Amino acid sequence: MMRAIWLFLVIPVGALVAIGLGALDFMATARAPGPGAASSSRIEIAPTSVALTFARSDGRTIAVTTYDAGRARAVALDALLAPGEDAIGLINRLGYDAVQAEIERAATSIEITASDLDIPVDLGREHIAVGTNYRQHAEEAAIEGGPFLFPKYVQPTSPHAPIPMGEALLDYEVELCLVTMRPLPPAERASGGLILCNDITDRATLLRELDPESPESGDGFTSGKSAPGFLPVGDLFVVPRDISAFAHGLELQLSVNGVERQRSPVSLWIWDIDRILVESSQLRDRSWAFGNEVARLPYSADGSVPERTLVLTGTPGGTVFKGIYPSAYVRGGVAWLAVGWDRSLPEHVVESHIATARASGAYLRPGDLVTIRVDQLGSLANPVE
Repeated sequence: MMRAIWLFLVIPVGALVAIGLGALDFMATARAPGPGAASSSRIEIAPTSVALTFARSDGRTIAVTTYDAGRARAVALDALLAPGEDAIGLINRLGYDAVQAEIERAATSIEITASDLDIPVDLGREHIAVGTNYRQHAEEAAIEGGPFLFPKYVQPTSPHAPIPMGEALLDYEVELCLVTMRPLPPAERASGGLILCNDITDRATLLRELDPESPESGDGFTSGKSAPGFLPVGDLFVVPRDISAFAHGLELQLSVNGVERQRSPVSLWIWDIDRILVESSQLRDRSWAFGNEVARLPYSADGSVPERTLVLTGTPGGTVFKGIYPSAYVRGGVAWLAVGWDRSLPEHVVESHIATARASGAYLRPGDLVTIRVDQLGSLANPVE
């Protein structure tokens, strides 16, 4: 992402000016349509022999059987649940087979408006995230040396929660996320449930704190991705019998204002969930700067990943960020030469990029609606405010 900034030191200034001037038409990224239209309102639900699908509405945990035209049919689980228990607690207590049998035995079902669905299970604040885990995204972001890991520290918000913009240079990222349902010991294969996540990013903060010599260190990513409201999660919590096989059959999709921006099979990831867990366990003792905190990947003293941790598995290509604008090298270099060395050359380039990006209108703005819809995993619809 940032390593190319240092080319300014070895390429003649005249050549850079030519490159920059030739890139003026490119530097303001258009809010162009993606590869297709948004998906239909019907979301396929996996049969209970393959996966159990849960949701929550008004604090009530339900097992979803169909999801179509903005409405979900479900089986009420009130009689099975202990006080204060959610789907994770229920399966941990009774087991998959017993819960499946109760769902299939249910004689009646209820109907819920999808817009009334809330966060389906209780989740923690500290999560494991992976960057550039899809080659197309790594290429568009111009990052080599990945995938790489970093902590994300933010409490998840509901499938319909607004995304606060503030002063952020706001970007989206659809991701498949593992939810650990019990402490996951080191070297154990992935187990638990799956949920959709939108890994919201403030590209300005991330770029300002990123290490230009080693973007794959993950420095800056925790700060750029951990503001309040930066982790909406999906309306369904899905517990597959075979988590690996189930994940490989999914296709991620994200749209902005009804125009598709991201679509990719999960199977195109570089590291699967098992590999992410292996790699993250090797970084248990590493820390990342995050405001006044020291952020670490969430691991218990015995080396296990705590219950209710999210493992964000990366986003495919199609994000707004597509690397540093070529013109930013020129303008940043000119500013560096003109106003003195009050800040480094990379800092000048980054600030030039951020200013151009804000003016381009390419990033998310108030009034935008970010939607994610994935068969067998549910949906999100988050307005930008």
